[in-house]
Amino acid sequence: MLTPQQEELVAATAPVVAENLEAITARFYPLMFERYPEVKALFNAAHQASGGQPRALAGSVLRYVQLRGDREQAKASLSLVVGKHISLGIRPDQYPIVGECLMAAIGEVLGDAVTPEIAAAWQGVYEELAGLLIELEAEAYQEFASRPGGWQGARAFRVAETRDESAEIRSFVLAPEDGGQVADFRPGQFIGVKLTIDGEPVYRHYSLSAPPNGKTYRLSIKREPGGRVSQHFHAAMSEGARLELLPPSGDLTLETGAEPVMLISGGVGQTPMLSLAHEALAQGRQVTYLHAARDGSVHAFADEVAALEARYPQQFKAVTLYEAPRENDAPDHAGFVDRALLARYLPGPQTLCYIVGPQGFMSHVNAELAALDVPEAKRRFETFGPTQPLAA
Repeated sequence: MLTPQQEELVAATAPVVAENLEAITARFYPLMFERYPEVKALFNAAHQASGGQPRALAGSVLRYVQLRGDREQAKASLSLVVGKHISLGIRPDQYPIVGECLMAAIGEVLGDAVTPEIAAAWQGVYEELAGLLIELEAEAYQEFASRPGGWQGARAFRVAETRDESAEIRSFVLAPEDGGQVADFRPGQFIGVKLTIDGEPVYRHYSLSAPPNGKTYRLSIKREPGGRVSQHFHAAMSEGARLELLPPSGDLTLETGAEPVMLISGGVGQTPMLSLAHEALAQGRQVTYLHAARDGSVHAFADEVAALEARYPQQFKAVTLYEAPRENDAPDHAGFVDRALLARYLPGPQTLCYIVGPQGFMSHVNAELAALDVPEAKRRFETFGPTQPLAA
């Protein structure tokens, strides 16, 4: 716990730290990888190169500093961070590594302005933050392990089945090596994956694309140009291939209620939407599913969506939009998602809207829904990478 004098120092220096936070986090990662190369496997190199990971860390630290006076708000602000940490299996003994390198980065960026007293105060803030994260993650790990079919740490799975969903997306059905039950998850969540590629461990997380069934999990992965892990899945992960899974997590889950649900996806953003659709329909809710794709060759899960329409003809409405339809494609619309299209299919301003796709797509759709008077609390989204605001 910080002393009153340390609290005053943090309050006085917070504006300077905030102003330089992106520079601090940009320096932090190279410093940590240099001192502790063993943790580099936990991070996606593409997100480092793009600057997305440092920006996400800066945003998380800033939100915590702003909210730390209210423990419940601070905990809520860390929900996305906790979810990503769970999918990576982050351990308490890794937090001192982060603390050491973050404080070193602060010292390098701010120089002589960081007196020993200021350094001690911000070290206290970090230890406070780390303690809260460790607490929340321990609760989540224990809760999942206590479920039927749950586990602690990583659990070995094998690829039981693969299926090409489109020219770019392939599904992988994963069954546990031990033949036991697998714990249910909340539709819309993702799961952590640990692979070994060229003798090196790598970690990723992918949305669970099918409803829970107690026996298997399904991942549906787009082959990304230059994507080391997605390319490995498509090239090497055939039936029988082994991998490890960490607990599922994530906040893109269905809120309780009876209001209609609108699912809006672009490209591989479909993957969390399918299980959300299943859950909402099973609850008797009206569901509108608007999916945008480049053309029919890359439109995945068309058969599954058509089957839902046939099963729930009074509840479920599917709408397809292709940016550049081919000669034999037959989408409902061509072009791009705009306000007029959303207004045509939006059941009403109190509709619960979920948006998943490329960052630009989500930002645009979010702004158009706001213009249609859909409240911010009714607009939910998830980024496939470091979390950042839709206005970014």
